[in-house]
Amino acid sequence: MQNKTKLLIFNIFLLSVLMSAASANDELVRMANLPSTPISQLQQLASNRDWKVRQAIAMNRRTPPATLTLLAHDPKMAVRIALATNLSTTEKIFFILAKDKQEQVRSVVARFEYVSANVLALLAQDMSVNIRLEVARNWNTDIDTLKKLSKDDFEEVRHMAAGSLAKREMEK
Repeated sequence: MQNKTKLLIFNIFLLSVLMSAASANDELVRMANLPSTPISQLQQLASNRDWKVRQAIAMNRRTPPATLTLLAHDPKMAVRIALATNLSTTEKIFFILAKDKQEQVRSVVARFEYVSANVLALLAQDMSVNIRLEVARNWNTDIDTLKKLSKDDFEEVRHMAAGSLAKREMEK
């Protein structure tokens, strides 16, 4: 009976430690999301072990570009995807993300409405048909890139690019 009591006490202690750690991480995520968090603290939190904290830093529009650049190489894909939708992400960072090994990251960049035509021109050369389709759909894709995509090896890409070109012509 004594061993069972000791085991129960140990389990309760372990559970309280785990809950305390979880609430501490929740607090760090909350802090990372706040626009009022000092930049020095955002920079420090960007190297936190918890990917959810780093993801929140990647989404925060006040995070400095140098810190965002570091997060463009984060091992966790969710952090890089969050970065791809941050309105403060620079073109330089979008170029890094456009070369990401994960297609999901490149797809988010290709679909993002604020990505530059230069980055979309790079993505138009992607090996993935899905990425090239997203580029053909993106309103920021320039006419020259759409013309190139209208000669793509894949019919779907050609049709999407031709459709985007036709829409542009109609709106002139």
